[in-house]
Amino acid sequence: MVSPKDILDFWFAEAMRSKWFAATPQLDAAIRVQFEPVWESAMRGELDDWLSSPDGCLALVIILDQMPLNMFRGTAKSFASEAKSREIAQHAIDQGYNKRIDPARLAFLYMPFMHSENLADQDLSVALFESAGLENNLRFAKHHQEIVRRFGRFPHRNAILGRVSTAEELDYLNSKEAFKG
Repeated sequence: MVSPKDILDFWFAEAMRSKWFAATPQLDAAIRVQFEPVWESAMRGELDDWLSSPDGCLALVIILDQMPLNMFRGTAKSFASEAKSREIAQHAIDQGYNKRIDPARLAFLYMPFMHSENLADQDLSVALFESAGLENNLRFAKHHQEIVRRFGRFPHRNAILGRVSTAEELDYLNSKEAFKG
């Protein structure tokens, strides 16, 4: 049985930190083999007892928000648990758990709001990163917010999700400023 500590030890290990935003197909496959059953359990609500602690909430958010981006890269399934991860992040904030999470790890609790295509979530993301003084993450939060403000969604997800891109989105995606995920 996997514990929140197992998830956090894996995700925050020194060797993993350099791969958070620069994963390889090999890492994606390794995460899928090791953690897909945990993700499935989290999706079914079988790990909801983890909601009673800061580390448990953070571990669930990582399982549901970050790991699917690796495990299911390039497929619609990579976004399948975003809503649940936001619910858990909001629960953690409502419980005050965010004030008990190490600032070096806190950004991952807030990232589900940055990954949302809802502008209110984007506004919350910016406010959370700003209030926590997470300046590097704040820069990315503002960038994500601007994309959602401009398009109402993330254009780079359109093909994966079977959505038709507008002419403006296509121009953006073909530009140097395009965010590709």
